[in-house]
Amino acid sequence: MNDRDCVAFLQWALPRMELHWPGYRKVRGMVCKRIEKRRRALGLASLDAYRGYLGEHREEWEVLGAACAIPISRFFRDRAVFENVEQLLLPELARNAERRFERSLACWSVGCASGEEPYSLSILWQLRLAQRWPGLVLRVLATDVDQNLLERAATGCYGAGSLKEVREDWLAQAFDRQGSAYCVRPPMRAGVTFARYDIRQGAPPGRFDLILCRNLVLTYFEPALQRAVMGRLAGALHPGGALVIGMHESLPDRIKGLEAWTGTRAIFRSVRDGFAPGPQA
Repeated sequence: MNDRDCVAFLQWALPRMELHWPGYRKVRGMVCKRIEKRRRALGLASLDAYRGYLGEHREEWEVLGAACAIPISRFFRDRAVFENVEQLLLPELARNAERRFERSLACWSVGCASGEEPYSLSILWQLRLAQRWPGLVLRVLATDVDQNLLERAATGCYGAGSLKEVREDWLAQAFDRQGSAYCVRPPMRAGVTFARYDIRQGAPPGRFDLILCRNLVLTYFEPALQRAVMGRLAGALHPGGALVIGMHESLPDRIKGLEAWTGTRAIFRSVRDGFAPGPQA
């Protein structure tokens, strides 16, 4: 299979899954290799034959969708984001939760892949902020559509390549070395829950103080689906809650109830119900 044939196939198949071809330009090599492996496993002679197979076997679209997932992740990816989360977001969200007499901060990591993002959030809270709010527990719901990735995430063990941006002192405090792997210590894992969930189908029940949806919806989904999903995420936030998107992503037009979080990039505040920020501590 050459690159031209694969590009033509992707440009045909992606819109049928509400995925956006431009987001795949730079990563198509990875996806093409997976599709080629699947085609050979099915014993099909060409991508045209695979198109026909998809027409006859609707369940194959789910397999193809998994092949198009891009699970690029590492701990504290885009450090500037986590600096803002530590210094601006979590302190204000904690104060808001206290005003509501809550005992926990509810966070949601959308498209968590193999778990580095939700564990990063938990480590940040435990090592930097938990002592300031002893009455609050950080709870992170981490969701992805790929069950294999979720099972890997649940083990909490990673190679050194995933930890390049972890501070040396945090590495010692948050991980145990097991052979060549680094495993997240139980206290850092306690508040993190993994669940299979397709964000295209809806949002989990409840409201969240913080939602991280980075480098997924606004990169790989079709524009109409982007607007639908981001509107859904905005509605899943507590008033005053925060939505974090990718550093190089832009929020679609006509998303109601969100405004840019002052002093940050790619972070938005929920202003539903006329919410206004409270006084700083």
